Amino acid sequence: MALLHRATLRPTKLELLTTWLPGRPWYQGPAGVEVVRQGAYRFDDPAGEVGVETMLVAAADGPVHQVPLTYRAAPLDDADEWLIGTTEHSVLGLRWVYDACADPVYAAALAHAVLGGAGQAEQYFEVDGRREVRPPAMTIDVDGGGGAVPEVGAVRRVVDEDDTLIVTDAVELVVVRRPVAGASGARGATLRGAWDGQPTSMPLAYVRLR
Repeated sequence: MALLHRATLRPTKLELLTTWLPGRPWYQGPAGVEVVRQGAYRFDDPAGEVGVETMLVAAADGPVHQVPLTYRAAPLDDADEWLIGTTEHSVLGLRWVYDACADPVYAAALAHAVLGGAGQAEQYFEVDGRREVRPPAMTIDVDGGGGAVPEVGAVRRVVDEDDTLIVTDAVELVVVRRPVAGASGARGATLRGAWDGQPTSMPLAYVRLR
């Protein structure tokens, strides 16, 4: 489960992405145009230390882009090139926001969600000591998972091209940066998703054992 906070962020996540996205090799859209959220889903960090959220965003009439994010209370070692920016969270304080593809917490969470068949985390708020569940912003399903999940290990290599390849000690993960219908699932166990305006479930990520 993912505990959320009713909070403000300055700058917002979308403001950070509006500045950061045009410099990515896989981005196809106008620069200087505010991006709009199309959907989002979260995974759990078992340690409860790192926020793990994936946002689907678009600018103007450009394609939808998938951006996994991790939110940390301190900088991630040796990951300066993957830092999207910092934001002041009104409840948690200063947070470092990373492109999660270089974050070992995200790699492990994605592998467990897909290979283990768990899918996205349930999201909730604490309200007067009660748990208030937040409805999911999009539908997620898994094809080819449901088996044993190895110890994922460290992120050894990240290849950031049209899609992003993440190589760890035990698995290879592919994050689809511009989801499209009809993509092949032959690349491994598959995470699929659908959101408002996109009712057909499309591949979002692939995971395979090394």
